[in-house]
Amino acid sequence: MPHLPTMQALCEHNYARLLRLMPDLDPDDKSYRFAVGKQHEYKIQIIETARFTTTVSISQLNARTPQFLKPKMTVQMYHDARMAEVISSQNTGAFAAKYDYPNAKMRQPNEKHMINLFLAEWLQFCLSLKSENLSET
Repeated sequence: MPHLPTMQALCEHNYARLLRLMPDLDPDDKSYRFAVGKQHEYKIQIIETARFTTTVSISQLNARTPQFLKPKMTVQMYHDARMAEVISSQNTGAFAAKYDYPNAKMRQPNEKHMINLFLAEWLQFCLSLKSENLSET
């Protein structure tokens, strides 16, 4: 069974990190890009905004990297709860809280937690970049 307090804390930290990277959540179709050297570029794009939620797409844009190796996820930010969670990754759709293992799609028992942990690490990486590497489009 997933440990709810741990998952909630992770989603709260992800929300705070996203706010630090994207201070302006109001306009639709706003995007932020991060460059790491000449070979790595990442993009966070606001897909949809509502009163209590914002949906963002996070992706890697490297031209030389095969598509299946580029991380891509959709994140739902819940402003009333101050939490953010991955709702889709690599176009897999929604995640269950827990999966039996083995299963037909070979999902890990704690896959939802692991993809949100990946988001936390990725956001922390972006925050560690120098501010001059951040640009709004």
